[in-house]
Order: sequence, then C-alpha cells, then structure tokens
Amino acid sequence: MSNPFLAPSTLPYQLPPFGQIGEEDFLPAFDSGIDEHLADIEAIVSNPDPASFENTILAMERAGQGLRRVALVFHNNSSAHSTEGIQAVEKEIAPRLAAHEDNIYLDKVLFERVSAVEVSGLDAESARLAAEYRQRFIRAGAQLDDAAQQRLRDLNGELSRLGTEFSQRLLRDTNASALLVDDESELEGLSADDIASAAGAAEAAGHPGQYLLNLILPTSQPALESLANRETRRRLHEASINRGFRDNENNTVGVAARMAALRAERAALLGFANHAELATDDQTAPSLDAIHDLLGRLAKPAVRNARAEARQLEEAAGHPIEAWDWPYYSGKVRAEKYDVDLAALRPYFELDRVLQDGVFFAANKLYGLTFHERSDLQGYHPEVRVWEVREEDGTGLGLFLGDYYTRETKNGGAWMNSFVEQSRLAGTQAVVVNNLNISRPPAGEPTLLTFDEVRTAFHEFGHALHGLFSNVTYPLFSGTSVPRDFVEYPSQVNEMWMLWPEVVSNYARHHQTGEPLPQETIDRLVAARQWGEGFATTEYLGAALLDLAWHELPPGAAVEDPPAFENQALHDAGVDYAPVPPRYRTGYFKHIFAGGYAAAYYAYIWSEVLDADSVEWFRESGGLTRENGEHFRRELLSRGYSVDPLQAFASFRGRAARLEPLLERRGLADQS
Repeated sequence: MSNPFLAPSTLPYQLPPFGQIGEEDFLPAFDSGIDEHLADIEAIVSNPDPASFENTILAMERAGQGLRRVALVFHNNSSAHSTEGIQAVEKEIAPRLAAHEDNIYLDKVLFERVSAVEVSGLDAESARLAAEYRQRFIRAGAQLDDAAQQRLRDLNGELSRLGTEFSQRLLRDTNASALLVDDESELEGLSADDIASAAGAAEAAGHPGQYLLNLILPTSQPALESLANRETRRRLHEASINRGFRDNENNTVGVAARMAALRAERAALLGFANHAELATDDQTAPSLDAIHDLLGRLAKPAVRNARAEARQLEEAAGHPIEAWDWPYYSGKVRAEKYDVDLAALRPYFELDRVLQDGVFFAANKLYGLTFHERSDLQGYHPEVRVWEVREEDGTGLGLFLGDYYTRETKNGGAWMNSFVEQSRLAGTQAVVVNNLNISRPPAGEPTLLTFDEVRTAFHEFGHALHGLFSNVTYPLFSGTSVPRDFVEYPSQVNEMWMLWPEVVSNYARHHQTGEPLPQETIDRLVAARQWGEGFATTEYLGAALLDLAWHELPPGAAVEDPPAFENQALHDAGVDYAPVPPRYRTGYFKHIFAGGYAAAYYAYIWSEVLDADSVEWFRESGGLTRENGEHFRRELLSRGYSVDPLQAFASFRGRAARLEPLLERRGLADQS
C-alpha cells in the first residue's frame, strides 16, 4: 500500500485518512516531504528570471505541501497519542526538521530573491506576505556570516532535540507521579464516580484494589477542591509540584536550564540582548518593557488580594493555609459566602450536553453554524469524534474533531491543532481538533465535567472557530497563525458564553432529572466570579514572570541550581507567596520548554486586555446576536494574520483596547 501522506486526501475537506495511517508511515513521509520541499526551493533559487512575487513569494507558499500534510498530523499525534513508536519518530525527526528549516531560511541566494521582490502594485495581503517572508529570513539569521550561521544551525538542532526530550520526560514523569492510594477512606470528599474512575485507573495501571489519581499539567489538581483528607491533599500536591525535579531519568529541570542557556546564546547571535527580546520582537506588545509594565502593575495588588483571601481561608480552616489546602478551603468559603459549591454542579455538566447545547448552541446563535456528527469519518484514535460544520445556508465550512479524554499517551492540558488549514490559494477549508483531558467515567456512566472543564471546552472551541472562520488567500496567514500574544484572545472571548443566560439555561441540566441549573445558582456563580481572583492572578503571574526570568538570562549565564533560581525569580518579581505557587513550575512548564510559548506566557494576560474589552462591547451591543457574531467574524476571526492583529481589533471594537475592563474583571481596578 502506498504511503497515505504522499497525495492529498480524497476524504471530505481533505481529512487525513487516519484509518490508513500507521506509525511506520511517518518517517518515509517526512523523508519524501523534505526532499520534495527542497526540490521546490531549489527551483525557486535556480530560476534565471528576475525575482517576482509570482516566481518567488507565491512559489514559496505553494512549496512543501507533502511535508505540511505529514507535519500537521504528526505534531498533533506527538501530543495527543504519544506512543513509544511516535516518540521514537519524534526524537529522530525533530532535529531534522530544524535543520530543514535552517536550510531554507539561511539560504542567502533565496533571501536575496525574497528581498528583491517588488511589492508596488500588489494587493494589501500579497504585499504583507512578501514583507513577512523577508522579516522571517532576517529573524532566522539570513544576514549572518557563514560561521555564525553554522553555530546557529547547531543551536537550533540541539534546542529541537532538547525540546523533544523535555516533552517526553515530562509525559513519563507525569504518568509515574500519579498518586496511588490504598484505602478508599483517604479519598473522602470525592464523588462516587470519581472514586470509581480512580479505581479503574489503578486497575488499568496494574494496581487492582487501589486508587490512582492521575495528574493534569498545571500545578493545582482538580481533586484538591474535594479531598477532605489533608494528608492525601498534601501528597497529591507534592506529586504535582515535584514533577521534573527528581534526580532520575525523568528530570526535566536540567534540560530546561540547558535550553535557556542555548536560547540566550542564539539571541545574541541574532543581535538581541536575550531570548525574551528576540521572542517579543514580532509580537503585538510594543516592547519587553511594556510587558513588564503590565505584569508589574498587576503583581502587587494580586498578591495583596491573595493574602486577603488566605485570611478568610484560615478562618474557615482553623489553621495556617498551605498550598494543598487552598483549593479545598476556597471552595468552602465560596460555598459559605456565595452559596456556591462548584463540585456539586458536576451533575449539571454532562459532556454531550455541554458540547451540543452549550458550545455548539452558542456558535449557532452567534454565527448560524450547525454541527453534524460524521460517524463515517475516522479520527486518529477511537475516542476522537468528527463533526461537519455547516454555515447557516447549509454550505460546508470545515470539520471539527473532538478528543476529550485523558490517557497515558496524551500530554496534559488542553489545546487546538489544525490538520488542514484554510487557504484560497490551496483551495482548502479548515479541519481542526480540540484536545482536553477529562477523566473517563466508569463504563456505562455519564461524563460529568467540572466547572473549569466546562470553561476549557468553551475556551478551546474559541481557537477552533478562529481556525474554521479563516478567510485568507495565503497559508502563512491562515487561522491561528497570529502572534502568541494575540492567539489566546478569540478563545478567551468565547469563554463569555459559558454563563450567558441564554446558553447556560440551555445546557446546564441535571443528567438524571433534566432539571435546569437553578437560576439562583447561576446568579450566585456570576456574583462569585471575583472570588479567588487574587489566587488566580497570582499563580498566573508567577508562571509568566518565571518564564521571563528564564528567558532574560544573558548569554553565557548558567543556572546550576534551577529550584534556587526559580525561588529567586519569584522573589524578585514580588510573587513569592508560598500558599500560591506558580501555575507551572520549571519542571512541568511545557508551554515554554516544549510548546512554543518561550518568553510568551505573558500572552494570556496581554490577550485578556483585548478579551475583557471585547466582552464589554458584546454586552453593550446586545450580546448573543447574529449581527454581533457576523461583525466579530468579519472584522477579526476571519482575518488570520492577513492584517495587523491590533488593526483588526480596532476595526472590530472601533478603537484601541482599554486596560480598565481587565482590572475591573480581576478585582484590581482600585489597586492597580
């Protein structure tokens, strides 16, 4: 049988033919794709005609289609279904892909052709494409001398290898660090379904009669809010925060320190003081100083609010609060102060209802979309579901895949990926996937989501809409191919609909009785929104500022003691408050060491400035209406990177963003 990646898929929307794809197909497809791409590039370089937009820039956009097909599938699978076979391919191919990219962007003859392209007379999107390619060559090192380029190649290859190493070690250590509990009494407070899930997980892992609590990626684990046994809470929290720090084969902090040093050296080669300056040079934030200014304005009042929250928790607990106590007693205080018990809401959040009657319902009301499950189409794992997305008039828009359950081969966290990117040039429509990490319930039982998991489902679908609605000519600008500090913005806006009256009343229904979540409970949820913002802002800032500390290291600096470096960084930033550890510690900070967010974790709060201002616009303009949805889609969601993102925001909002809505949302308006 021929390799399924060698030609475009004949399935609807060019969905990859997952039923025909085996692990053995990836390396040959990468080999073929790289060779084909290099041949495409060689044809551009050797073209005797003067450089033009058509024979250089447009030719580059059309080049390497085979490589793109296999890479999009593989990069999702390496996170969503990272089997031993996939990991072996990743180790081999990651440095080769880095070298391949260098072979293109360090080609001086190609750079000369790109630079020689005349942009006058081009339409705006084409002129932007030519300028973007030239800038990418410069940022990649095309203007360096031969010796510097060779060192850059070495650094890129080593960083690619180390990023893969970090990711694979973290997956192993996260699985190995899952908390094994002997006695059901130690799980007091968890629901019967959660206990049954833990028993099933333990049996699957070879520990019948025991209970296994698997870890998710961030520091705080969902079970901490319900576990009444303080010792179990402590053990679970410490299992989480110690990932990657142990002196064994799964240690990741040594890898992280090495990566930070190599990134600093690479930044210096490219003319920057540190990696953070390099990474933020092409973002929407105007400067690294501007980023620090925003984070600094938030840090002091956030910690102040967290300390005030802690005093209330200590009153409820009757003892000093440790990090493993915070979620539990925060839930208690929320229940007492606002009469809201988040754990008690789970029977109202059944997965299919959340999707069909919540996430999809909001998209129908705003954008006229309908979703049609395609059981005839296959995903990359038996648990993956496929929906065809259609416009209001029935026209096909694309495919949406959902992969919702946790498993040993899946990385923690939640994310969106593309399998096919929209492009008028290529004649393609979007095929996107959302990945979550929801614990699988016992056989025959419904999948009940936590409040945070419901929010995550809405959030990730915001990314999916960004990809599905893309309406650009060139693949380079498609969908979510925007700066890191803008990409989270549309997804954060989509979270708004989670508690929008028309939406929550449609999906939040008891899975047994069908009774809707009482309106008074919804009102209390809305009233309680600012409870815990001190904690949430402080833990987030801890991670964002830790990220910058690692990536503002000067060239030649070596971190011999990562835990001490981490502690000092948090202290210097003013967010070293022990009961509220960072959302991610160095050992499991996959976003920045294996996820493309190096020196960019600040992006979530930077994007939230736009998000909070946008929520204000929707509320002022009537909320969940087709007119509002079409305006947001037309001016922003459909534009990808074909226009400047902040220009797209201003076109949507009618002005530049204001900070005040964010400060008010997070309870910082009077203290900033």
